[in-house]
Amino acid sequence: MSTKQSLSLIRTALKVQETFVPRAAVPAIDAHNHLGRWLSSWVGRDGDWSIADVPALLALMEMVDVCAIVNLDGRWGAELEANLDRYDRAHPGRFATFCHAPWEELAARPAAAASDALVASLRASHAAGAKGLKVWKDLGLGVRDGDDRLVMPDDARLFDLFEAAGELGLPVLIHTADPVAFWWPVDEANERWDELGAHPEWAFGRPGLPSYDALIDALEALVAAHPRTTFIGAHMASAAEDLARVGRMLDDHPNLVVDVSARIAELGRQPRATRRLLERHPTRVLFGSDAFPPRREMYELHWRFAESDDEQFHYHWDPAEPWPSGRWRISGLDLAPELLEPFYAGNARRVLANAGI
Repeated sequence: MSTKQSLSLIRTALKVQETFVPRAAVPAIDAHNHLGRWLSSWVGRDGDWSIADVPALLALMEMVDVCAIVNLDGRWGAELEANLDRYDRAHPGRFATFCHAPWEELAARPAAAASDALVASLRASHAAGAKGLKVWKDLGLGVRDGDDRLVMPDDARLFDLFEAAGELGLPVLIHTADPVAFWWPVDEANERWDELGAHPEWAFGRPGLPSYDALIDALEALVAAHPRTTFIGAHMASAAEDLARVGRMLDDHPNLVVDVSARIAELGRQPRATRRLLERHPTRVLFGSDAFPPRREMYELHWRFAESDDEQFHYHWDPAEPWPSGRWRISGLDLAPELLEPFYAGNARRVLANAGI
């Protein structure tokens, strides 16, 4: 019997409340999703659109009361134009597509020329209609310069790029690092051992890569260096396991907000601490799913997580993925009504004030 098969047989003896929440309490904005071709290989559609049927997606959005989705797959040039044509221009007000930066310029050009090329690309993407800049975790873990050195998020050669984002009014949604356990030894003491066994390439505690703390410190240094640029720290700034650290970062940097995308597994096992963070920073946390293609069951689970006081329920919506993060269950946040509107949509609308959503 495989590990995944054996895990799927785990049951709980608890008899607990089960609340079905089919629609968000107020219209929501999914501020973190992937609707393009960039990450389509993750859903078995390599080279094709991760969303095969846009009208069906719009129907789903109506069903679950998602009024808009941020598409992080814009890239640049012709690929950006294709995403804008398919989503933003075809369905105004329902989608906001972010562009990317062509990091290969850092290996292809001297420092000053590379910086100029990155800024020029961003300006062209903004002129085309991009509503923000997406920075993935490969910055710090994969992007290399002409001397084959890893480029960290706070690298001086990127200063002008992030300054330009602020000048253009483009928020920067940045994914730095990953769950801290990805840097731990991959053994049975690692709470994400099953996940890392299925994806050994996600284990980053090996020579030649920066430590988890070095990456998060670089993220914070980047945010501090550009106070006029708004940064969205994806996945709770990749520190969902340490909400005290997230709270301090929010205290120290008014230009930082965070999203909860792909982290309800971590947040739901500390529901009181998570709710306290939202109560302390009601304007700084955004709803996002990072689940693509979007599914009804996925959104229903997120509404249950935010709105109910249910205890000890499964954090994933797909029965084929019994424990995609670790072998634990989560509890609902039971957010007060006055917190739900900013969390679901108001904070995203403020951050994306120029996006028309």
